Amino acid sequence: MPSNQPIVLLKEIEGTRFLPIWVGAVEATSIAFAQQGLEAQRPLTHDLIRDLLERVDITLTSVHITSIKDGVFYADLLLRNGEGAIEPLSVRPSDAIAVALRTKSNIMVSSELLDEVGIDIPEQIANDVSAAGDQELEAFREFLDGINPEDFAG
Repeated sequence: MPSNQPIVLLKEIEGTRFLPIWVGAVEATSIAFAQQGLEAQRPLTHDLIRDLLERVDITLTSVHITSIKDGVFYADLLLRNGEGAIEPLSVRPSDAIAVALRTKSNIMVSSELLDEVGIDIPEQIANDVSAAGDQELEAFREFLDGINPEDFAG
């Protein structure tokens, strides 16, 4: 990745657009652990957040990636308790994604934000990449190497 910074690619459920979000190394590790179903010997911060929500009987209903300002993405945690919805909590998208994966919560992005900064990758290319052919994978890496966080300054 550019400057060796990890990237999360969120794909719309029905469509060909992706939202690239650059994340820190610690957050990327936490996200990867959750994706692979791995548990650290001691709880990571995002495990602690999941456990704390459970302990106080609060449910993370979804994560919303809400906007981008000056190249920085913003997100909200949508929470509810026994009495109903709680005011959304502003959070970094990388943290929101890491917690959402641990709680099996939806990750949402508005169509407007995807229109603004999403990358359209035709389904055939995405399928070829997921098939992990060396040539297609290398082409996808080259595509990712050519984009930078500044490209999404909005």
